[in-house]
Amino acid sequence: MPRAFVQSPNHTNLDPSVFFLLGIPGLEQFHLWLSLPVCCLGTATIVGNITILVVVATEPALHKPVYLFLCMLSTIDLAASFSTVPKLLAILWCGAGHISASACLAQMFFIHAFCMMESTVLLAMAFDRYVAICHPLRYATILTDTIIARIGVVAMVRGSMLMLPCPFLIGRLSFCQSHVIPHTYCEHMAVVKLACGDTRPNRVYGLTAALLVIGVDLFCIGLSYVFIAQAVLRLSSHEARSKALGTCGSHVCVILISYTPALFSFFTHRFGHHVPLHIHILLANVYLLFPPALNPMVYGVKTKEIRERVIRVFQRG
Repeated sequence: MPRAFVQSPNHTNLDPSVFFLLGIPGLEQFHLWLSLPVCCLGTATIVGNITILVVVATEPALHKPVYLFLCMLSTIDLAASFSTVPKLLAILWCGAGHISASACLAQMFFIHAFCMMESTVLLAMAFDRYVAICHPLRYATILTDTIIARIGVVAMVRGSMLMLPCPFLIGRLSFCQSHVIPHTYCEHMAVVKLACGDTRPNRVYGLTAALLVIGVDLFCIGLSYVFIAQAVLRLSSHEARSKALGTCGSHVCVILISYTPALFSFFTHRFGHHVPLHIHILLANVYLLFPPALNPMVYGVKTKEIRERVIRVFQRG
């Protein structure tokens, strides 16, 4: 278990089993106000994703691969939200930043593992659109229920296994000069930067895992859309091209919502040495809070089948 010095804003305390999450350094006076959008986004995440899960589960017409992948995405978003939002609100509301070392490592593992799982599901959704547009006659035979279930298992195993070494690599470190974690959650590099001694294995592995997920998945997603664009351009009628591209609209929006803040956070954290610390932390929180809240809205608004089912559910109510 890591050995950490802990310092709250008012006192210094030596405790080998507790860290202190500072929140957003430099914006402490705005913590209470910042809790308002966090509350709104957390509520939207819960309501939106549960609505998606209920609607897809209760409507047999929606038991299709694209909607099953959407359910996987909603489940991951809910789990990731529950891993971050409660502690974040406790910090913003009453400065309750104390967190045990084991809880910190657990939070770190789950947050990053869920992010990796979500990236895998987004890649699977891109593959779904590729098969639907480029090989429509083989769609039902390629994306069977068994294949979809295996993709879900691969997403879970991939995220868990890639993240599993990180807590053990951190567990070997000594935190002899650390006081607090200047962050709202136990982010991997924020914890590593507090450690004494050689942290190169942690930095190298963290960068490698991030590149394996973000780099490989974005490349494969981009490649799938290149093939989709080629197939769409070969269609003879403008109406057919518009319809084919329309089926990809929701997924493209979700990709932009998910990867844009992730890439900004990734590059500013490693190369933006002159970017203020509170900007780093705000970007990291945008990456964790906005996609889970906005994904259900995007699919609810842009997907006719889900929109009609949601309206029907509320009309019944």
